[in-house]
Amino acid sequence: MIFCDHASREIPAELHDLGLPASELARHIAWDIGAAGVAEALADIFDAPAILSPVSRLVVDCNRQLNAPDLIPERSDGTAIPGNLNLTPEDRALRVERWFEPYHAAVESIFLERERRGIASIALSIHSMTNNMAGNHRPWQISFSSHDDRRLVEPMIEILRRSNDIEVGDNQPYSMDPAVDFSTPFHAVRRNLPYLQVEFRQDEVADAAGQLRWAQRFARALTEAVSTGEAVQ
Repeated sequence: MIFCDHASREIPAELHDLGLPASELARHIAWDIGAAGVAEALADIFDAPAILSPVSRLVVDCNRQLNAPDLIPERSDGTAIPGNLNLTPEDRALRVERWFEPYHAAVESIFLERERRGIASIALSIHSMTNNMAGNHRPWQISFSSHDDRRLVEPMIEILRRSNDIEVGDNQPYSMDPAVDFSTPFHAVRRNLPYLQVEFRQDEVADAAGQLRWAQRFARALTEAVSTGEAVQ
């Protein structure tokens, strides 16, 4: 099962681009560049269901707990978000109701249906990261965010590092914090499902060729990681 929390940079018309110019909405602050393409390619490779969030993370961040300060960010990577300033509790609740809850209901419905049919699941949470943040270059072309459960993370890192031709991050630049992150903890961790929360560097997946290349490489590694069955027990 594949889900992509930051797949879209779409801003609903009634929010008037949140007061931002198109140049800002094209940046990584609005979406995970390339992540949707990787998720779709993986869905094709594995013939697996995929749910992609339909709105920008600036509207509501579908990978944040509802009490997180940046659920609806007022600033992101140095950019103020005018349309998110001075929101009333009713404004915030409406965004959760209209976009956060339906997305997670869709993800949840897939897991529940698979459980009903007795189909084993692996949760794949697909993200991408900017190659530079606050003037710091990120050397990792792919990175995994995890918490206590590392049954899939460790074999994936070992397999990908074996080739010695890429930098693989382990909780770099992000770890998974169940007090902040929502999607993987809610849909996978509470079910004790094996999961991978992965970040692809955006300059690697900025176009369709890169998205397919990385999806294929990721899929080969995942197939190897689960081939013995030990990683998903």
